[in-house]
Amino acid sequence: MNGQASEPTAPGALAPMPPTGRRWLILFTGLFALTAGCTFQYGLAYLIPSLRHEGFSLELAGVLVACPTAGLLLALIAWGAAADRWGERLVLSAGLGLAGLVLLAARAVPGTLGLGLCLGLAGAAGGSVFAASGRLILGWFARRERGLAMGIRQSAQPLGVAVAAVTLPNLAAGGLGAPLVFMGVLCLVSAVAVLVLVRDPARAPALPSSARPGSPYRQGVLWRIHLASALLVVSQFTVSTFALVFLVQARGWSAPDAGRLLAVGQALGAAARLGAGWWSDRSGSRMRPMRILAVSTGVAMLALAGAAAAHSPVAVAVLLACGLVAVSTNGLAFTAVAEYAGSAWAGRALGIQNTGQNALAAATPPVLALAIGAIGFSASFGLVAVFPLAAAAVVPVAFERSAAAAADAAKASARTPGG
Repeated sequence: MNGQASEPTAPGALAPMPPTGRRWLILFTGLFALTAGCTFQYGLAYLIPSLRHEGFSLELAGVLVACPTAGLLLALIAWGAAADRWGERLVLSAGLGLAGLVLLAARAVPGTLGLGLCLGLAGAAGGSVFAASGRLILGWFARRERGLAMGIRQSAQPLGVAVAAVTLPNLAAGGLGAPLVFMGVLCLVSAVAVLVLVRDPARAPALPSSARPGSPYRQGVLWRIHLASALLVVSQFTVSTFALVFLVQARGWSAPDAGRLLAVGQALGAAARLGAGWWSDRSGSRMRPMRILAVSTGVAMLALAGAAAAHSPVAVAVLLACGLVAVSTNGLAFTAVAEYAGSAWAGRALGIQNTGQNALAAATPPVLALAIGAIGFSASFGLVAVFPLAAAAVVPVAFERSAAAAADAAKASARTPGG
């Protein structure tokens, strides 16, 4: 894993791209698109106080918050396969445009069931941005830059949640109509930006079937990264979904004030993803930083459980620390998945990666709502700490180390006369 990785040359693989300033424009357009998708995909938790005010139980509000993620699960792998076949530009703009239109239409759909169906459909349509935009980084950036580039791309999730934290509690004061319009327009604007500014990397010529690389899933490393990433999502979505509720119910904050504080925390989380990506580029490893950060997340969740049990004001600072470290690993995992899968498989592999993560992300709000109602915030936070600690044990650090050693040995052999 050290040094410049070679890219597969299967049919549809991405040809090496020369350095150009346009790649940064493409990266930040993708960042804007993913931020728009994350604002409604993961930011609906900031509507929970408004939903409770309208008479929804915490459990039903948690189900509505999970609807976009449930829709996402049904479409991610299909969007990834579409990106592998037709490219990111078309897939991103079509999915985000459809999601924006569905969110705007949701205002006129009556009933809780209708709202849930619209949110689920918008989540399925918006899934294009989660499966597709990572391949742009694989095609436009060299390996020594991808950790930082993917960290920038993956900072969209905390940035999207930060946008939701700042805007949705205030917009929801008059009902759900204004938040739905805001999120729908944001998706439509990002779809137009992708269509105008994004360009797909060139594709390499097709090779004979005998020269094509096989499935990267023949080895277990990708499955272990997928599993570790899914386990880490539980702590991330525990904090992003219930931080506002914790501050309002347990600490007595107002929803707008809590939203502003958590927006700052999400911005710091975005910076943490960039820092983790830079760290992985400099160290030549994706997995070692991922394991260290997973252990740190588990320890932070245990500290939050203790502070909540003691009703300590320190719990607010610990909550922010949890939010920061819990989101930091995501870019590392996505970079590793794309690199191990190779260009010809990256879309599908990232679709599988997102499917596993979002399966647990969809389950977290309703399950944690039940747990909080039954055993309280402190015990629930303590149980959640088990997941990142388990993820740390699954991260394939030894495989990465052996792969790096084999690559170094192959390079040394190639430099040796007669080797």
